[in-house]
Amino acid sequence: MEDDLCTEYDLKSLRVRRLGSARRSFGEATVRLEPDVAAIFPNADAVNEALRFLIRVMRDNQAPDPTAQANNSNAADS
Repeated sequence: MEDDLCTEYDLKSLRVRRLGSARRSFGEATVRLEPDVAAIFPNADAVNEALRFLIRVMRDNQAPDPTAQANNSNAADS
C-alpha cells in the first residue's frame, strides 16, 4: 500500500481516543444521570458535593458493629 506520508512519521506510537460513550477516561469515572436528577444540579461539582454529604450522613448514621459492643461489654465484666 502506498501513501504520501514521510517515512519519519511513526504512526504506531500514536494513541487513538474514541469519541462518545466508548471513550476511555484517564482517571475519571463518567456517570450518566437521569434527566430529572440532572435538572437539580447545575454542574459536576454540585453533584460531587451532594454525594459527599450523603456519604458523611450514611457513615454517621451506621449502626454500630454488634461484635464490637459485645467485646466491650465482656471487657467491662472482667
